[in-house]
Amino acid sequence: MSRSIIKLRSTIRLKEGCALKIGELSKATGASIRSLRYYEKQGLIAPLRTESGYREYHKFAVEQVKTIRLYLNLGLSTEQIAGFLHCVLTNKEVFCNEILPVYQQKLKEIDEQIQTLVRIRSNLEERIQSIVSEQTDNESMEGTNDES
Repeated sequence: MSRSIIKLRSTIRLKEGCALKIGELSKATGASIRSLRYYEKQGLIAPLRTESGYREYHKFAVEQVKTIRLYLNLGLSTEQIAGFLHCVLTNKEVFCNEILPVYQQKLKEIDEQIQTLVRIRSNLEERIQSIVSEQTDNESMEGTNDES
């Protein structure tokens, strides 16, 4: 009897939209099933398990995953996100003191990357100019040799 009650409750929850299977969550968020399993492994999302071992996610997981993906797109690591995710999901971002140092560190990293890229760009420009000058000089010399 308890089996049928559990199945009935599971069916009712699914109909009410309170539980999503991993494939449904993937479709709802655009995250791959592999990514969802990774987020779970990193402690960012926590599905319930059915008796048969299937993952079930609360409908709130859609917002969680979308938020995780937003921060990943900002270049933050899952470890960094784990430090403030609960706060931003339950409060507005401005009330989460944990996020400010993460943003400041990320901005510093980006500034350092920009400086490195500017140096690389300058080096490439110099090399291009050197090659173009060398080719122009060679063509001039070939033209002079042909005339003699």
